[in-house]
Amino acid sequence: MSTCASLSRQLDEPLSATAPTAATWLLLEQPGPWGAKALTSSHLDPALGRALEQAAQGTGVRIALIRRPGRHADCHAPSPRQVYAAHTTPGLAWLHGAMTTDPRRLLDLDLAALGRGDPRSFDTVLRGRPHTGDPLALVCTNGRRDQCCALLGRPLAALLTARGLREVWEVTHLGGHRFSPTVLLLPYGYAYGRAELSTVVAAVDGVRAGRVALDGCRGRTAWERPGQAAELAVRRALGEERAEVLDVAGIEGAAPRWEVTVAHRDGRRWHVTVTQGAAVPPRPDSCGASVLGTPARMDVVAVRELAVAR
Repeated sequence: MSTCASLSRQLDEPLSATAPTAATWLLLEQPGPWGAKALTSSHLDPALGRALEQAAQGTGVRIALIRRPGRHADCHAPSPRQVYAAHTTPGLAWLHGAMTTDPRRLLDLDLAALGRGDPRSFDTVLRGRPHTGDPLALVCTNGRRDQCCALLGRPLAALLTARGLREVWEVTHLGGHRFSPTVLLLPYGYAYGRAELSTVVAAVDGVRAGRVALDGCRGRTAWERPGQAAELAVRRALGEERAEVLDVAGIEGAAPRWEVTVAHRDGRRWHVTVTQGAAVPPRPDSCGASVLGTPARMDVVAVRELAVAR
């Protein structure tokens, strides 16, 4: 039987504008197995998981669990855990790290401020510091959510680690199971689908140099899907790879049509028309889906450069 990822690949479903949405990512190391809803179905205290989910609502912060590739034993004993926070808005992107033996400390964070790009509560509560190592490469491997994430994500995470990348983590959920293996790179927040070893290595090298690899790119998580589609369209039209020079300055309209303004740091601006359609023929959103669906897709129908005011 075909998997959702193999069917999506066969149908050549576009990757653009399929990234998850989050201005800020908050990542907590949690060893052991993960269930379908990992914050409340893992070895993390489910009451804490529910409290974190509730606290994050409406803040622009997305919380996920991470673990190192390999065996996932959890001895249940208190031990230092890695915590990261990353803000992905262009011009304000940052990545901070900390260690904690008490995950309940995350409830003391000012998540609304983190969502706006202010790391001070993270640094104060957890004694966080700017991350100075390699970019984070987060590979979705939550097989309880969808088997494709385990079958395709875990081998990729192992290959990346064997290649010598030092900041490879498995992550609970990045959305878009049918695009597995899926990868998120931080701090910039660009997501990738149908990822292969060579493309992820190239993308990580790009982040080190402040650049974005466009091969397999699903979009930047700082924006909703119309903004993701418009920004990638302008990047491809210009051949622009510098990560921090493009911003989504405005989104007007509603489904099924938006006008998105994309601004370049040098003053140039573009209006990008994005429309929403349905992916046909019907296909499963995930391997666990009981019925076939027609997922929404974002199509760029026009890219118009605006005259620069003199």
